[in-house]
Amino acid sequence: MRLQIVNSKNAASLYVVKSVYENGKRSSKVVEKLGTYAELLKTLDEDPVKWAKKYIEDLNKKEKEEKREVLVKYSPTKLINKGEQRTFNGGYLFLQRIYYELGLHKICKKISQNYKFDFDLNSILSRLIYGRIIFPSSKRATYELSKRFIEQPSFDLHQIYRALEVLAKETDYIQSSLYENSLNVSKRNTGVLYYDCTNYFFEIEQEDGSKQYGPSKDHKPNPIVQMGLFMDGDGIPLAFNINKGNMNEQLTLKPLEKKIISDFELSKFIVCTDAGLASQDNRKFNAKDGRAFITTQSIKKLKDHLKRWALASDGWKLPGGEKLYDISKLNEMLEKATPEDKAKMRLKAFFKERWIKENGFEQRLIVTYSLKYRDYQRKIRNSQIERAQKVIATNPTKIKKCNPNDYKRFIHKTSCTSEGEVAENELYSIDAALIQKEEAFDGFYGVCTNLEDDVSEIIKVNHRRWEIEECFRIMKSEFKARPVYLSKDDRIEAHFTTCFISLIIYRLLEKKLNEEFTCHKIISELRDLNFKEIKGEGYEPLYTRTDFTDALHEAFGFRTDYQIVTTSKIKKFFRDTKK
Repeated sequence: MRLQIVNSKNAASLYVVKSVYENGKRSSKVVEKLGTYAELLKTLDEDPVKWAKKYIEDLNKKEKEEKREVLVKYSPTKLINKGEQRTFNGGYLFLQRIYYELGLHKICKKISQNYKFDFDLNSILSRLIYGRIIFPSSKRATYELSKRFIEQPSFDLHQIYRALEVLAKETDYIQSSLYENSLNVSKRNTGVLYYDCTNYFFEIEQEDGSKQYGPSKDHKPNPIVQMGLFMDGDGIPLAFNINKGNMNEQLTLKPLEKKIISDFELSKFIVCTDAGLASQDNRKFNAKDGRAFITTQSIKKLKDHLKRWALASDGWKLPGGEKLYDISKLNEMLEKATPEDKAKMRLKAFFKERWIKENGFEQRLIVTYSLKYRDYQRKIRNSQIERAQKVIATNPTKIKKCNPNDYKRFIHKTSCTSEGEVAENELYSIDAALIQKEEAFDGFYGVCTNLEDDVSEIIKVNHRRWEIEECFRIMKSEFKARPVYLSKDDRIEAHFTTCFISLIIYRLLEKKLNEEFTCHKIISELRDLNFKEIKGEGYEPLYTRTDFTDALHEAFGFRTDYQIVTTSKIKKFFRDTKK
């Protein structure tokens, strides 16, 4: 800042001015008007010019120490500039810190060295990832929305699509390098790996390339692609692949696992899956070379002699004990127990186990029984029965063919009278026999493994499978990874590569915040971390300071919630988040 004296016909006015740069052009901005020479002379005991220079020297010292108060003048008669962007998002700065800690800028640099293109791959990939988390939308919309970040994009729209083609070719390299780099950011629990598959649909009508008609859990009549995802024992994604929508999901596990073994140099781990992915071939593959498996097992699909053993009321134990229990007497025990003991009993999981051998392959079958799980299943079923009764009473025309988990499965249709004659009108009733058949399995849960570990440890590992389901939910609901509007297979691969990286960054952000906040809370607050630019001075926070923003600043070691974040400080944030 410096002193400027403006001489007019009647007076000489003293101003504090500073140089500012806008769009690469230098200009001067008035920071403060000190008054006219004559006015100051009346109130000061020294020469006004000499006093002003001392005053400005003190201001410069305070500015250097980030202590100078900022005065901003607004005019009620002056229009804002048309088309001028005035607010910017700063939530991406916290994602940027993790992005650079993961070395993604170095990965982009290495890839760029292998191709001859003139665009900034790092700028494109980072904006695709920040946009996927904070402003999830199409690639075209992401390009426009990335201009809302304080640091502006340095690429054009057409270069995004060119970059997608490159990212698709390098997806295996990106995944293996990302895993290696992540070891410097956070300890990875690769002793247990969780695997699952999900589908993503397209807003198109015809099959093409990897987009094929296949079994969709939400029964949409659209072509789909299938994603297989490995997650480590702490809920952080490890690797993924994209397969054709009509491919049997059981065949997707081994190819990706072999990549992990070779590219990630991992060899000894436990693979945990649900029953749908646990073919005997996959179990055998993970029962050698130091690997192991834990997979859910449907009690209903067991062979008859095993099913009778699993459902028998005797022979049950509690983890850590050898006493045998009869679970048919648990209700009697509940009636006699105190309220405190009842609560404890509902949390206990009884178990029984045995080794089974089929076709020369031996595995351990563990069955658990829990009153809490039994009551949960009955609550869900009773709700479905109520819906079935309601549709029978109010709208029987709505009753059509249903899937195995639909509430309509409890509706029994009668087309003949009790005498065997054809009924004039179809009659509907609740299928009591089916309800009784399903109730027999309430509270039971099966797991198969080749491990000889303690039952409670195996159950504990299997219980964390919900986290991989949450990964898919985050990508679909929060990151809006579906429906997919891209058509070329390589661009589709790149789209899911950016979703995968975004999920890793988000999960690491969760860990930094000690998993204290929900996904919706984290993303919505990052989206609301907006700032108003004050030309030549810095950025004024427009968001509400909350427990979340305090935790965020504490975790990352810098704060953006001062009344104004000066230009020099915001530039320091840029440098620090890119270290």
